Parts: sequence; structure tokens; C-alpha cells
Amino acid sequence: MARYVLLRLAQLVPVLLLASVAVWLMIYLIPGDPAISLLGGDATPEQLQRARARMGLDQPLPVQYALWLGRVARGDLGVSYLNGLPVGTILAQRIPVTAQLTVASLVVALLIAGPLGIVSAVRPRSWIARGVTGYNALAMAVPTFWLGILLVLLFGIRLKWLPTSGFVPAWQEPGRAVRFLVLPALTLGAYVSAVLARFVRAALLETLFQDYVRTARAKGVRERTVVWIHALRNALIPVVTVVGLQFGAFMGGAVITEAIFDYPGLGRMLLQAILTRDYTVVQGAILFVVLAFVLINLLTDLVYAILDPRIRYS
Repeated sequence: MARYVLLRLAQLVPVLLLASVAVWLMIYLIPGDPAISLLGGDATPEQLQRARARMGLDQPLPVQYALWLGRVARGDLGVSYLNGLPVGTILAQRIPVTAQLTVASLVVALLIAGPLGIVSAVRPRSWIARGVTGYNALAMAVPTFWLGILLVLLFGIRLKWLPTSGFVPAWQEPGRAVRFLVLPALTLGAYVSAVLARFVRAALLETLFQDYVRTARAKGVRERTVVWIHALRNALIPVVTVVGLQFGAFMGGAVITEAIFDYPGLGRMLLQAILTRDYTVVQGAILFVVLAFVLINLLTDLVYAILDPRIRYS
């Protein structure tokens, strides 16, 4: 297991290197000039030239990339072109915000998907299963932005039960943080809950017809024990895969949801940096997203071995 983890961590280096090259090239293919974004269209050619020299944009492209990569290797992601703050500081401010929303959204999705998927698998021909199928179809069909707007109008403006925007750190004021998280977490978690419910149902249905489950029933084991102890644990492997992918996607930033609820997360920061061509912030944010995806996938693989002891890594 330790050897496998070290090997996966070693593979992280070329992945990040290739990602950095791809990000660098794609950003430079986008039309526009960060110097103009910074100074405005009324800037003189001399002012633009000085701004480009200060940003290092007057150097050849390979030189700019090599200098940036050398700084990244030392842990220096550079500074923002627009406000002069270190990119590492900006990311350190935004990552906990997005992580809080990501965890809350996945908790909401699991709380909805777990019971729905299990009940529809245990009673596949009941009216409950048909209702779960309807919920899955509706939750996957409704656009995220439309659901977010409806929640704001209903619970924020009409009923005035919950705040419609803002952020409170959970480690400072947990009670207020939950109130600010309910609407965006429901908005993000609704679609994922439908996806997870379908995976739970399909995996559990397949597991319930395995030989060891039939053996447990033949021995007189209670149906609840058969489902929760014998079947559900082995059915969770594909569900864990989906949860890991969704966690990585949320950490990449749910731009629409963050915009609707004025949530100061990584997604909004990345969108603003792209629009203003703040190269260093975009590069630092995307490298973090790639790193998060790789580490989450590694953690997902390790969870497989915990759920199914037959899985061994060498």
C-alpha cells in the first residue's frame, strides 16, 4: 500500500507539468492584453509598454514559462497583475470557502441519495421506487441556475427564512454558517443527489442477487442486516467513485451557484481572473484544481481497499 501511494504521488509531477504547459498555452491563445485590462483603453503606448515589462510579458513565451515554472517549483505562484497580492495568499483565502460549500453540498447529496437509492433498490416495484425515479428525472432536468433562483425567491425573499447571499466561516460561527450554506448547498447537491441515487440503486440491486447475499438470507439473517451489512458495503464502490469525481468538480468551482448567492469561492475568483486576463491567478488556480483532482482520486482508490478487503495494491 505504501509503495502504491508513493508511486501515485510520483506520478503527480508529470501530470502537473503537462497541466501547466496546457494552461499556459491556452491562456495565451485567448485574445486580449492584460496590460490594457489593468490600465484601461485610454492608456498610452508608453504606459502599456511599462506595464508589460513589469508583468514580464515583454519576454519571449518560452522564457516567461520557464521563469514561472521555476518560481512554482520553489512554491512561489507569483503575484496578481491586478492587485499585486501573492497568488498563494489569494488561493489560501478562497480554498477554505469553496471547501466549506463542497463538503456541505456533498453532505446534502448523500443525505438525499442514500435513503432514496436504498429504498428503491430494496422495493424496486413499489410506489416509492417510482417516486424516486421521478425525483431523479426532475432533479437532473432542472438547470442549476434556475433551481438556485427559485430557492432565493421562495426561501430568501418571500418567506425570509434564509439569507440569499454571503459567507460565514464554519470554524468561527457554525450556526450562522449553516444558514448561509443551506440554499447554495441544496442548489449544488440536488443534481448530484439524483446521480448518486441512481448509482446506489443500480449497485445495490446487483449486489442483492449475489451468492453470498442469498446465503445470508438462507441462514436466517434479518433482511435489514443483509442489506446494511452484507450488500450495501460492497455496493458503495461505484458510489465512492462518483463522490470523488463530484468533490473534485466542486473544488474546481461552481461558478454559477457562487454567482447566484454572491459566494466568494474559488469558482468566482477563477472566472474574474479569466475575464481580466490575470494570468498568474488563473494558472495558480487551475494547478490547484489539478492537484485536488489527483489527490482525491488517490484517496478514492484507498477507500476501495477499506470497503473491499479483497482489493490489494502493490
